[in-house]
Amino acid sequence: MDTIETTDRVLLIDDQAIVGEAVRRMIASQGACEYRSVQDPTQAIAVALEFRPTVILQDIEMPAINGLDLLPQYRAHEALREVPVVMLTGKEDPAVKADAFARGASDYLVKLPHPVELVARIRHHSRGYRFQLERNAAYEALRASEAHMKAEINRAAAYVRSLLDAPLESGSVLADWRFVPCEALGGDVFGYHWIDDDHLAAYVIDVSGHGVGPALMGVSAMNLIRSGSLEREQVLDPTRTLQALNAAFQMSRHDGMYFTIWYGVYDRRTRELAWAGGGHPPAFLLRGGELRSLDSTTFMVGAMDDYDAPTLRTTLAPGDRLYLFSDGVFELHLRDGGIWGLDRLEAFVRAAPADGVLDAVVRETTRVMLEGRGDDATDIPAATGVTWDDDFSLIELRFN
Repeated sequence: MDTIETTDRVLLIDDQAIVGEAVRRMIASQGACEYRSVQDPTQAIAVALEFRPTVILQDIEMPAINGLDLLPQYRAHEALREVPVVMLTGKEDPAVKADAFARGASDYLVKLPHPVELVARIRHHSRGYRFQLERNAAYEALRASEAHMKAEINRAAAYVRSLLDAPLESGSVLADWRFVPCEALGGDVFGYHWIDDDHLAAYVIDVSGHGVGPALMGVSAMNLIRSGSLEREQVLDPTRTLQALNAAFQMSRHDGMYFTIWYGVYDRRTRELAWAGGGHPPAFLLRGGELRSLDSTTFMVGAMDDYDAPTLRTTLAPGDRLYLFSDGVFELHLRDGGIWGLDRLEAFVRAAPADGVLDAVVRETTRVMLEGRGDDATDIPAATGVTWDDDFSLIELRFN
């Protein structure tokens, strides 16, 4: 980053040496200031780039180059673009003044003004120029910081995505998902895995807040579920799984963060699905055209030491589909100020064709989100190029 000038530096472009000396004396009589004059206007740009003035005083009538023609040349150079240029000329013509301002002049003085007025204007424009440089430097530092932060968030989002389970494309249970991290990265993670030959665990976790911290907490909770750190009897029992997570992730020890979770275990021998939910949106169990909500049974994880998470059970039939999701799928802002909501998501999933539900929900919620922002929603991309307010996590499990 270039050093910001702290001293008034005045550059005069005037072909008359006597004017240059007169201006020098006027400035010197009013206090310290760095000063340079140029009589050959063809050298104005080169000298200005080297001298780095905070104000340029510019004559108009000069040989070789008219002072008005120099104005756009200053503005064409990045280093000189914002340097204030004060026309210092004997021409009093209002049309010339108007032309000067139209070409980029910052001020206009008829020479020679009183020294007090000249120096006051120099100081005024120099101060404004330095403030502009400071604002530009602060903005550039902020932009660089935001770019760095965005890059780190993108890396974190890619890391989270790399940890998600691959689709299950064969066997008694098929599984697939869609995940679109929000710009600020939420705390969504999810997964499914066979605990043993007969039991499949499936879950979705949503950590409070946005950023790398919630994402790492979500990953930590996910790793605790699937890493083998919990006993087999715990991961087979939704109640005990949520209690173990609650003990491990108390808000008081994790910077006030908590998370919601829906956790289920499917027994392929009995076709029984056992589940417990901690403050999370329900799962949708779809059988033909009938949809049933499998609601949470307790509050979020980490809020209290005393934690009970009742387990509920249901029997699945061949062809049943189970949908797990985070609130980023349905808490979409409408143009009228409302929320798209869980009821609309439920109606859409119920009516959607059996094949391609995941992509259909992505397209529909993208359309809703874009319309809510007043953007063009006539050509909806599958899942890319859209900035989400919260992580979008949607999982489908099909039971054969």
